[in-house]
Amino acid sequence: MPDCNKNLWAPWRMEYIRSLASETDDSTCFLCRYWNEPQNDAENFVVRRYQDTFIVMNRFPYTNGHLLVALAAHKPELTDLDDSELIQMTKTLRDGVALLRQVTGAQGFNIGYNIGRCAGAGLPGHLHAHIVPRWSGDTNFMAVIGDTRVISESLQSLHAQLTTAATSRCAGSKSLETEEPQ
Repeated sequence: MPDCNKNLWAPWRMEYIRSLASETDDSTCFLCRYWNEPQNDAENFVVRRYQDTFIVMNRFPYTNGHLLVALAAHKPELTDLDDSELIQMTKTLRDGVALLRQVTGAQGFNIGYNIGRCAGAGLPGHLHAHIVPRWSGDTNFMAVIGDTRVISESLQSLHAQLTTAATSRCAGSKSLETEEPQ
């Protein structure tokens, strides 16, 4: 049995791992760029802006309607946020869920943060939350056997629906009342 527990030594990997830390500055952060380019909201798939937070569509969605919620501030950790920022993140998450429920008819949601590159954060320097809409039976043979996801609607089409719903406020839902959008 001891033969099964051998170590694989790859010291060359440490150079790569250490290099990842230098990729967290504002100049390479797409969320900072999106925040600073409100004139490009449609092409960047920004759904809604608030005073200090915004909702943007994930360009590489897990499911149709996968959203990101982020602060305007470039901060990497939950512990870097003050109480006001935490509250605004939570309110904006609530609004994102309400929008997705209204527009896509999602039956459930996975909501979470990936903090740190080793936890799956593709952008570890700018804290953001994921909202992944779910439907009964949305995991099928394509994802399980084929390691393939089927996204049923274009980003452009869904973006148009989400932004219309976000700005119309005709949903009658208090959850769309976080604060006035920018």
